[in-house]
Amino acid sequence: MYKFFISITFLFVIVDGVSQEQQKDSVPSIEKDTLVYKTNYGLRLGVDISKPIKAQFDDIFTGFEIVGDYRLSKNFYAAVEVGFEEETTKEDFSNSTAKGNYIRVGFNLNTYKNWLDMNNEIFVGYRYGYSNFEQTLNSYTPNVNTSYFPAVEINTPITTKNLNAHWSEIVVGFRTETLKNVFISFSGSYKILMSIKDPDNFQSLFAPGFNRVFKGGTGFGFNYTISYLIPFQKK
Repeated sequence: MYKFFISITFLFVIVDGVSQEQQKDSVPSIEKDTLVYKTNYGLRLGVDISKPIKAQFDDIFTGFEIVGDYRLSKNFYAAVEVGFEEETTKEDFSNSTAKGNYIRVGFNLNTYKNWLDMNNEIFVGYRYGYSNFEQTLNSYTPNVNTSYFPAVEINTPITTKNLNAHWSEIVVGFRTETLKNVFISFSGSYKILMSIKDPDNFQSLFAPGFNRVFKGGTGFGFNYTISYLIPFQKK
């Protein structure tokens, strides 16, 4: 009787092992998706179209700007903007014109997670800005208007060259690929003036690349750009 129970138990073990092997063989294998979507890496160049549009409606302003960035990794871009601006500022007692060149250098970090082969961006970034410019005091009126000494406007232009300004910018914006390798971007920036060189006996009221200079040393700017990507490789 004892041998009989041992034989029955051994038989059940063998049958159970065979059934488990059959179940493993009957389960279909699931293949992993090995398709990898690669995106373009390269140099992107464009122009800020907001400046010529502004110049069409504002006769005291002219300017242009070339923008560029280079993709260093999946979400990190080195960025640069180079341009020229001229603007006339009219105050109660003065009229002045500032013009010159500027450059902004920094980076963008893309925070948007693209689907498949999309190449759009919602980015934050930083720029260091520098401009070299000249300012012309077109006319001014001494603030001494009394019955004995009436104020007289002086129209002799006074030009001061080799002025400069340094500032920092925090940038937020978005960029979308509308056609293959063609991008449209809009961004806004908060600017903090680090230093500025003023003419003798007069304050710089406008710095190219920074915009209007206020007492608080802060300002805002925006860009609306169209750019084209020159692809070098895909990753």
